[in-house]
Amino acid sequence: MAAAAATASRAWRLLRGSGAFHGRAAIQRLWDPPAQRRLFSNNKILVELDENTGVAVMKMKSPPVNSQTLEFLTEFSISLEKLENDRAYRGLILTSATPKIFSAGLDITEMCGKSEEHYAEFWRAVQEMWLKLYMSRLVTIAAINGSSPAGGCLMAVSCDYRIMAENPKYGIGLNETRLGIVAPFWFKDTMINTIGHRATEQALQMGLLYPAPQALSIGIVDQLVPEEKVQDVAAAAMTQWLAIPDHARLITKSAMRKPTVDRLLTHREADIQNFVSFISRDSIQKSLQVYLEMLKGKKG
Repeated sequence: MAAAAATASRAWRLLRGSGAFHGRAAIQRLWDPPAQRRLFSNNKILVELDENTGVAVMKMKSPPVNSQTLEFLTEFSISLEKLENDRAYRGLILTSATPKIFSAGLDITEMCGKSEEHYAEFWRAVQEMWLKLYMSRLVTIAAINGSSPAGGCLMAVSCDYRIMAENPKYGIGLNETRLGIVAPFWFKDTMINTIGHRATEQALQMGLLYPAPQALSIGIVDQLVPEEKVQDVAAAAMTQWLAIPDHARLITKSAMRKPTVDRLLTHREADIQNFVSFISRDSIQKSLQVYLEMLKGKKG
């Protein structure tokens, strides 16, 4: 034991003499455990976990544009539920692993040329994604590092706070009417809760995509920052949100959002049937086919 003590003493003198430690804070760092970081991943979603801060970063990784397919939506909901069930985590930063795009929204191919059963399964997955994200117990911050139309916009406005890259080439909005389809009532309600009735009415009828500066002025996003700082600013904002006691914040969040959620829950099956009936119409299918051909032409 004496030999061990002498060895430890010599090691301490060597470290202290090397200049590696200065003062009490440095001594504390000697014994502090390293940051506990781990991750879990599936085909479309990567979640990075920081056990020291209790914050998870969820990165959408479905190139080229993070289209919300049935597989994507299912993996998103499973990943979020996994986080919800882990009480070590209090915050979630939602972002994209793909440069210049947050999410292009619902995948058109899931709504075109498929069976009614598929349409119903797909729409239930869209509902589930929104229900889990909109009422999450976690503090949710969207780090919008690219364009975010349609379902991508829905994801963003479902978060508690939104930080967007200040690039005027990036747009965000519910632009469904430009595809010949209609945003459902709970998309509308979420947008009204964010920017108000009149602005939502104009945005949805015209299918507007707001450039980043206009998105800030109308209130779809809360902050614009240089593109390279989106993640850092999101982490700093998360610190401010986590300073609020969870129970008080959650009760307030529920009071604000539960009526909107309850409306969908009450009419969930009818909403699915309405979607299936609408999307199955020949005129809508033709409109979607034209849009898909246009996209193929752009890629070519």
